[in-house]
Amino acid sequence: MSLFYVVLGAVFSTLAALCAFVIIYEEYLKHFPDKRRSLKEAVKMSLAAFAFFMLVLVLLLVIINLL
Repeated sequence: MSLFYVVLGAVFSTLAALCAFVIIYEEYLKHFPDKRRSLKEAVKMSLAAFAFFMLVLVLLLVIINLL
């Protein structure tokens, strides 16, 4: 059952990262004239969003398994 939750979390974490990338990239294009820097910052933040949501999933699985 935990594998199901990990797969489900990976799918939704990926969707969250993609949404974060699109939003941040569009906003940084307004502030930075260099598109390369906007892309780099958006990728970093989308990876951070992915890591955050996967970490939350792992912590929830640990808590659920302890109960």
